[in-house]
Amino acid sequence: MRKEGSAISNSLYGPLDDVAGNAGYTSHPQRVGFFTDTTVCIGCKACEVACKEWNGLPDTDPDVLQLTGMSYDNTGALGADSWRHVAFIEQAAPVPHVHADGDGAGEDAATRWLMASDVCKHCTHAACLDVCPTGALVRTEFGTVIVQPDVCNGCAYCVSACPFGVIDRREDDGRAWKCTMCYDRLRGGLEPACAKACPTDSIQFGPLDELRAVASQRLAELHAAGEAGARLYGADPEDGVGGAGAFFLLLDEPEVYGLPPDPVVTTRDLPQMWRWAGAAAGVLAVGVAIAFAGARR
Repeated sequence: MRKEGSAISNSLYGPLDDVAGNAGYTSHPQRVGFFTDTTVCIGCKACEVACKEWNGLPDTDPDVLQLTGMSYDNTGALGADSWRHVAFIEQAAPVPHVHADGDGAGEDAATRWLMASDVCKHCTHAACLDVCPTGALVRTEFGTVIVQPDVCNGCAYCVSACPFGVIDRREDDGRAWKCTMCYDRLRGGLEPACAKACPTDSIQFGPLDELRAVASQRLAELHAAGEAGARLYGADPEDGVGGAGAFFLLLDEPEVYGLPPDPVVTTRDLPQMWRWAGAAAGVLAVGVAIAFAGARR
């Protein structure tokens, strides 16, 4: 997907609410994204299967596919061949009860299941875009971020730049791969395969501003119901990545789900670093010139 007549701008600059415009699109649809409500995820993995089937992702080696020891999680993490990953977290949670004889109240230990379908965050400030030397990573007209595999040279700069550890290289060809939010389906007016397959609407797809409004209402409902630990992750445009195009409603700390607690775009300090490097080079050049002039006297 190469854009005609427009250059890919640095993702650190421009209005946060118009990432496609920043990338050079003069006319484009609304920015779209995912809102994943983990409170209604049942761990069925329909999203994983649909993603693999639609995108033609390689099957996992049957000799390697096995339980990881992390509950029913057999994929482990996002990777070049797994663009959706359902995490299973088992927690011991106290459950209040009243004794049968009416003699006071107490708590019983019970197991709480936290399940969440993880995916590429399609960041507003996307470090992978900033470091890609070939233009393989591009911003689409929908505000999403995709990899053009025919342009990728396998340098893996994007792999180390991603603050979420999403992008991965495929072993057989060395190129980088990740979720495209089903770019081909979006261009055809269809929702991504994972959202289409989700039976509980845990994965919701649509215009990003509308999803944020839905998420805020859902969060208020949970707080009113006594779920004090419920929180939104990636929905804040003021966070370290300028807000994510794929954000989540969680019932516990992000670390519990394997997510970084305070992600920051890894290229944030590049402009300042280049300024300091330029200043240092200038001082060095002056020093060399003075030393050379002194040697000629």
